[in-house]
Amino acid sequence: MTKRKMFLRMITASLVRRRSRMLVALLAIAVGATILSGLVTIYYDVPRQMGAQFRNYGANMIFLAASNEARFDLDTVRRGVACIDAEELVGVAPYRYETVRIHEQPILAAGTDLDGAKATSPYWHIDGEWPSARYEVLVGQETAEFLGLKTGDVFNATWSSGEEEEDVLNLGVDMKVAGILETGGSEEEYLYMSLSDMEELAGETEKLDVVELSVSASADELKAYEQDIEANVPDIAPRLVKRVTESESTVLTKLQSLVFLVTAVVLVLTMICVATTMTAVVTERRKEIGLRKSLGASDGSIIWEFMGEGLLLGGVGGILGSILGFAFAQFVSVHVFSSSITYQPALLPVTILVSVLVTGLACLLPVRSATEVDPALVLKGE
Repeated sequence: MTKRKMFLRMITASLVRRRSRMLVALLAIAVGATILSGLVTIYYDVPRQMGAQFRNYGANMIFLAASNEARFDLDTVRRGVACIDAEELVGVAPYRYETVRIHEQPILAAGTDLDGAKATSPYWHIDGEWPSARYEVLVGQETAEFLGLKTGDVFNATWSSGEEEEDVLNLGVDMKVAGILETGGSEEEYLYMSLSDMEELAGETEKLDVVELSVSASADELKAYEQDIEANVPDIAPRLVKRVTESESTVLTKLQSLVFLVTAVVLVLTMICVATTMTAVVTERRKEIGLRKSLGASDGSIIWEFMGEGLLLGGVGGILGSILGFAFAQFVSVHVFSSSITYQPALLPVTILVSVLVTGLACLLPVRSATEVDPALVLKGE
């Protein structure tokens, strides 16, 4: 039998003989490794998860015309959007605003890409349905109450150039209320229709007023996109919506700091538990240690035996913790963020390594006390 096999059999037999104490230490290591693996998985996946949650609060980037003379139309917007990674682009909603007349009342209408508006503004609550056919519109709740409109009503809308009171350019377009928009904000003051319906009502023009974009990216990545668009598409003035991007950055920083702090505390508690258990084991084995030293065993062999037991526990606990940690992270992700988490294969060796290192550090003090056992005093019974 080789020395390595003999050493492994010896520490395994020692662990089995004291299975109750070692089970407590193994449980502590496994719990620590579970928290470490789970929280680190969440730590790296939190930006993606939080980014998806923050997209529910609306656009985090807008495009404006760089100047009054700038060409700000759909083709220009497409060139600007091309600077953004397609996988990170959630939605694009261009807006053209015009004042229309409904029941002889001036109402501010917005022509937009309704699918894009749905993607960039998921917080909009619609009483009814999103427009799906021509001449169907969304009416803000305040405007609907002012005009006495409800879902399913048909009304006639006209457009005036605004230069003269009587300059109504067409006889109007009959439109149907597909839904009533409720947001609790200024959006309730508008009427929303497709860009094609706006062109038919107010005349064809490629000029846009603003474009809202929802991009699933960090604050630094958004800043880089902003600079890239400014450099490559001079007609566009990109702007970040700071109330969204800064809030996202602040929340992520605090949450990641909390995860780091909790992980550190759990690892310290794991070290204390393992150190306490190993100290008790050394105390129980004082006579055995004294007998071995009296027979010529070196301090090094005693140190390696105890360290071997601790490191073996650390490795097994790390493996268990890696498996349970992913289950823990998945549970948290599903119940907090309502989406599954991404598995990080690199965390398996990292968790095992950290568990072994933490266990090794926890064993240093008990092992040192084992080498200080005086064989004469122990065998004498003192």
